[in-house]
Amino acid sequence: MKDKTCDALIIGAGHNGLVCAFYLARAGLKVRILERRGVVGGAAVTEEFHPGFRNSVASYTVSLLQPKVIADMGLVARGYKVIERPVSNFLPQDDGGHLLLGGGLARTQKEFRKFSDHDADALPAYYEALERVADVLRALALQAPPNVGDGPGALLAAIKQALPVSRLPIEAQRDVLDLFTKSARDILDGWFESEAVKAAFGFDAVVGNYASPDTPGSAYVLLHHVFGEVNGKKGAWGHCIGGMGAITQMMAQACREQGVQIDLESPVARVLVDGDRAAGARLESGEEIFAPRVIANVGPKLLYERLMDAADLPPDFRKRIRGFKAGSGTFRMNVALSELPRFTCLPEPGDHLKSGIILAPTLDYMDRAYQDARAHGWSRAPIVEMLIPSLVDGSLAPPGQHVASLFCQQFAPVLPDGRNWDDEEKDAADTILDTVERHAPGFRASVIAQTRLSPKGLEDKFGLIGGDIFHGHMSLDQLWAARPVLGHGHYRGPLKGLYMCGSGTHPGGGVTGAPGHNAAHVILRDRNPLRRLLP
Repeated sequence: MKDKTCDALIIGAGHNGLVCAFYLARAGLKVRILERRGVVGGAAVTEEFHPGFRNSVASYTVSLLQPKVIADMGLVARGYKVIERPVSNFLPQDDGGHLLLGGGLARTQKEFRKFSDHDADALPAYYEALERVADVLRALALQAPPNVGDGPGALLAAIKQALPVSRLPIEAQRDVLDLFTKSARDILDGWFESEAVKAAFGFDAVVGNYASPDTPGSAYVLLHHVFGEVNGKKGAWGHCIGGMGAITQMMAQACREQGVQIDLESPVARVLVDGDRAAGARLESGEEIFAPRVIANVGPKLLYERLMDAADLPPDFRKRIRGFKAGSGTFRMNVALSELPRFTCLPEPGDHLKSGIILAPTLDYMDRAYQDARAHGWSRAPIVEMLIPSLVDGSLAPPGQHVASLFCQQFAPVLPDGRNWDDEEKDAADTILDTVERHAPGFRASVIAQTRLSPKGLEDKFGLIGGDIFHGHMSLDQLWAARPVLGHGHYRGPLKGLYMCGSGTHPGGGVTGAPGHNAAHVILRDRNPLRRLLP
């Protein structure tokens, strides 16, 4: 009989793994985290990429992190501070104009009137409709989904979680159905007439989503990006001082104070299985660590297809995981700049440079980018979002110089014709820089240094299969109780003692902390032998 070295073994020190570890340790469990890299945080890390220049490497902006997690882990007392964007997004237009979204209803309506009085007048009702549905998501985010096959407990949980929707007026219930099933274009065409206005909202539907705004279900991805909050303001976005890595360093501090052991540079090669239960993990070094609970903070594809022996999994489950869709078509760059970009449509510094700068002026542009990527591997006119966090966080760059995040969409997770991202990454990065240059002449000349991560680069560095920042598509068939697989949407894997706590579980991607929170509470409830009777 082998001695267990801990009560719970967590694979991956990304933010959800840290959140899960914190709650388990606070409840008295002995917790150990195994992290492949030499730093905690997963994709939420801050690194220096050129002397004097630091930035968030992958995840780059804050909104979705759960207020309960922030409070429970004492992040504010540890230095957590988020600077809100003065306006949400800035969209240069091909005709030389521009649109600013956010900064309050009155300010946005004034902007919309440059394009359409109708759209300005429709905006309050649109916000109200979206917010009613977003409130439903907020209510569900910190609840484990009901699990099909769990008997009375699952039925009670389903009834409880359905109540907020059933209590909505019928108009709002129709909005829920539309937002979960329709395309972003279908939704936005029903509200607005200006192409610029529709693009301002439609951008969220393709973030981390290798799809067209015309793809059915893309409206949900739009909705997923609006149910967060910053400093108590619903739907707001901002920058955490110190970058995203500051958040996960604070989380790690909270974990260590609770006695969590975090082992860096400890890559897991295989989940150990004893009969019908998970028993621990074997590191690439050959060391074996045993625990009665193994909790994976990696994506379902990585866990079940690379870290486990197929013979240890039920045949139908293996089949379903093969069909689990992952790959978000994201290309991520950081650039060090000698000066701020000067956009042709708005060349002088202002609030627009502290916003999300969206280079995708219409839904048609976004659709062409996707179709181009499908045909050729990556778009020759990609969707680019730029943020310049050094404008509000002087710790990231030398005085007078800046760092910019370039978050780019429509790059195929796997290139066609046997081509390799290692060979084409530089050309794709040049296309991204050319895209910015068209809107801000002189930008390329201001680039001092750059980092680039193709979908393959994101997979190699962070374990994001297909570069999928959400650990799996956010499509209707992979949400709530069906994330990642129907019958295992409650954070429990197909073996006893095996759990999942990453973004491949409910409520999905983004730096939310919700999967880690929920998984920990399910694990703690499983110590109660009557758990199957509980919702």
